[in-house]
Amino acid sequence: MMPGTPFDLSGDRALVTGASRGLGRHFALTLARYGADVAVTARSLDALREVAADIVALGRHAFPVVMDVTKAVSVRTAIEQAEDGLGALDVLVNNAGIAITKPALEQTEADWDAVVDTNLKGMFLVATETARRMRSRRTGRIVNIASAIGEVVIGNVMPYLASKAGVLHMTRGMALEWARYGIRVNALAPGYVATDMNRDFFETDAGCAMLKRISMRRLGKPADLEGPLLLLASNASAYMNGSTIRVDGGFGLA
Repeated sequence: MMPGTPFDLSGDRALVTGASRGLGRHFALTLARYGADVAVTARSLDALREVAADIVALGRHAFPVVMDVTKAVSVRTAIEQAEDGLGALDVLVNNAGIAITKPALEQTEADWDAVVDTNLKGMFLVATETARRMRSRRTGRIVNIASAIGEVVIGNVMPYLASKAGVLHMTRGMALEWARYGIRVNALAPGYVATDMNRDFFETDAGCAMLKRISMRRLGKPADLEGPLLLLASNASAYMNGSTIRVDGGFGLA
């Protein structure tokens, strides 16, 4: 825990979706290191229990709860359980997302629905359910996890492109409507960040070609996202609303 810093989250309660692995897990642990108690959600309770144990090892309270972000009833139930377990939420990190990689002419209706329902509809359901609760307290911070390729086009991920572009505009709409309730909504848009899922790809010829579109000529690391995340999740960003922070090494500039 690092109290007394500009990013001090001591006493705050946060919820992170898609927290069982990857960046969601990293985000949850980052918030805990800076003082927050964290509810972690995903579809696998066993994986969430491991994340929760790591949060507890950092000296913070954790609450694992199953949530399917595509189902309003599941979202409502999970957030009720999270607030019963931790207390009223101060911070939401809206992270759950998927991608299906194939050319647009091969993408099916089911592919489109799976990606857009998770990445866009799911983000809407979680944000609105959380904001209804924050509204009565006249305070709250929501961080929607977008993507640099919501603005910069690449091939073979058409539903993902559309969903993340939607997240950026939806973030601005939420920020406009909810500022009157003391709720700030901003977006974090990562570029390519090294994870277990993509590491092998970036060793292929196609992956090396993709790296050439990054002006810094390297993949991001999860740690590269910590400062921007903490800025948006804390009161250090008290005069930011409807903003997007791109953390992408200059992707699309080269």
